Amino acid sequence: MLEVNALRKVFGGLVAVDTISFTVPENSILGLIGVNGSGKTTIMNCINGIYDATEGAINFRGTNLVGKKPYEIARLGIGRTFQVPRLFRRLTLTENLMVPVLEDSRSNAELTEKANALLAEVDLYRIRDNHAEELSGGQQKLVELLRVMMLNPDLILLDEPFAGVHPNLCKVFLDQILKLKDAGKSFILVSHDLTSVYSLSEHLLVLNQGKKIAEGNAADIQHNPDVIEAFLGR
Repeated sequence: MLEVNALRKVFGGLVAVDTISFTVPENSILGLIGVNGSGKTTIMNCINGIYDATEGAINFRGTNLVGKKPYEIARLGIGRTFQVPRLFRRLTLTENLMVPVLEDSRSNAELTEKANALLAEVDLYRIRDNHAEELSGGQQKLVELLRVMMLNPDLILLDEPFAGVHPNLCKVFLDQILKLKDAGKSFILVSHDLTSVYSLSEHLLVLNQGKKIAEGNAADIQHNPDVIEAFLGR
């Protein structure tokens, strides 16, 4: 589905991502892990068009994403959540979900019904008319994922979905990811919650200072000496 080839991103004299290559197959979850500043979010920003890659190619089902705008990439079928949720704080939950589909050809009633059905799946329908600013951080992250799902993307980029989230809401988030994967969706998952990443991901990529230092399944990564050194030191 997605092929990233020799991706580099340079900010002035800082090489944030240094010649990284990987693939994301259909209906899969790729875990992207590493210490702070290792380049994880920068890769996500290059994939969804927030940053332009300095070098390399990012192909989504044969289309090169480099140089495309975020809204163009979203329309191709890639959704994105953020470490700090980017909701419209003075809009209601339902209104937040409606934002990506303002120009949709379907009727307002049909889209509202879809939005409210998504909210009901995570037990937020009862507060659908509350402003987003009234929600907890974990609830805001859930609403952001639901807003992504209004466009029904095939690839979803999740940036630290479990950080600072109550364990009960983490369980809801995990259930949603697994439900969407069962429906055929693919994910790139960035998280410091290694237990969740190991349990969800078929394949993992480990970064350190912008470079790929390891790649493989959870068992390979957990016992890799370079990974242990990166996270814990010598």
